[in-house]
Amino acid sequence: MPILNFGGARSATRGRDAVENVQDHGLGMTFGGNHVATSVARTRLFETCSNPGCRSGWLHLLRSRSVPVFEEGWSCSANCTTARMAQAVRRELNGRGVAQDTHRHRIPLGLVMLEQGWITSLQLRQALSAQKAAGAGRLGNWLVRQQGVKEQLVTRALGLQWSCPVLPLELHDAEALTSLVPRLFVDAFGALPLRLAAGKLLYLGFEDRIDPALALAIERITGLRVECGLVQGSLFRQAHARMLSSKFPRAELIEPGGEPAIVQAFSKSIERVRPANARLVRVHDCLWLRMWQHSDSSAATASAEVHDLIASIGTH
Repeated sequence: MPILNFGGARSATRGRDAVENVQDHGLGMTFGGNHVATSVARTRLFETCSNPGCRSGWLHLLRSRSVPVFEEGWSCSANCTTARMAQAVRRELNGRGVAQDTHRHRIPLGLVMLEQGWITSLQLRQALSAQKAAGAGRLGNWLVRQQGVKEQLVTRALGLQWSCPVLPLELHDAEALTSLVPRLFVDAFGALPLRLAAGKLLYLGFEDRIDPALALAIERITGLRVECGLVQGSLFRQAHARMLSSKFPRAELIEPGGEPAIVQAFSKSIERVRPANARLVRVHDCLWLRMWQHSDSSAATASAEVHDLIASIGTH
């Protein structure tokens, strides 16, 4: 930083006025070792590059000091964006922060319902025989269609299997929730965002099994706490169809074919979109990059302000 020579009492007064002016405008600078508090996070004149290996951030004087931002850190150049993206991609491919996809049920569904007194041994045997003869279909569906068992009881039994609640569908507003999860994930993973409570808790519904990996990814992207539960099958299918017909944020699906190609594709998107913030998470065999056009990356962000890029990683 250039040395400031205030040249005497009059210049010193001007110097104090300059510091006060900086304080009034919420900018943080250092004069003679005294740091002026910063009230605007990304309006500093000299932002620090978030790439730990950067050695030339001060050379890029013409680059914006507010964007692009990736995982709360500004990058001074395309090379630094690529370096940070490579670290993030490697982190996700190594599985850190990824929930286990498997779940072992303690008791089969039929035995759960039998133990609860919701079905008889004869109903269970006949439903199992019909399922085996058809070679398809879930046991719960056979119990409902063939044995006249109430669908609500099957859903309650599934909730006992998964140790999760059965969630209601009252006041479900699909349009208000589409900005939380890409349409691809809602469709492919059978997920249904149900409602947002107090702007902090998202209830996420499924038909017959919950998806901890998807729930964790949504938590990491949005900062919300996600509570998973099951929804009665017929009600779920109707609401799920309505949600899929709603308008979702822009999303692009790519198949780069290798880790270096993924890093390059994501880095180029960051440099092209120049988001005010962006985050990367893994969801099963996908990497999900979400970019926000404005610094407000809260759950209430409008769909038009969000851009999703999803990369298939196959067996990596």
